[in-house]
Amino acid sequence: MINDMKTSNKYFSIALFTFIAGYLFLRFAYNSASGIPFAQEIILVVLGTIATIAITAALISKQSEVEIEKEQRVKIFDLKSQLYIDLISFIESIILKGKLEKKDMLHLEFLTHKISIVANIDVLKEYSEFIDIIKEVSSDENISPMESDEISIKLSQLCSKIRYDLIQKESHPDVNIENLITKNIKRF
Repeated sequence: MINDMKTSNKYFSIALFTFIAGYLFLRFAYNSASGIPFAQEIILVVLGTIATIAITAALISKQSEVEIEKEQRVKIFDLKSQLYIDLISFIESIILKGKLEKKDMLHLEFLTHKISIVANIDVLKEYSEFIDIIKEVSSDENISPMESDEISIKLSQLCSKIRYDLIQKESHPDVNIENLITKNIKRF
């Protein structure tokens, strides 16, 4: 990002210098051709063409930058959505099965790794609490109706954070996400 800005500033400086030098040259040529009106008109046409090209290039460059950023946001949104849906579907299958086996815990652990890559801090915090509930339930491998309700309630709280994550931007840049992710994984 910083290198892109340095390169961008470098190109901007070169373009600005070239534009100013070109303008000064064309102004000199215009003043030199003061006795020939047709030559002055040609010089003005060249100057107008150069200005149009410079403005068009700047607009296309900015538009490309915005398009790339938009595509990145769409891909991240799709990734988040799919991971969150996978988690909800997995929890649904566990509850319907009525058992939480070792392989389910392993699957949940890998879902945790995937979610840790893209989730915002609020989702990670709520997910940490959700994992605590899952760990309590997994002690006897069977899921009673009461435990199922407890999981569903906690999942609904997690879903509200997920919804906010899919709609809003990161709201806690000062929190150490790495420690929170590690804490979530250590719970398995």
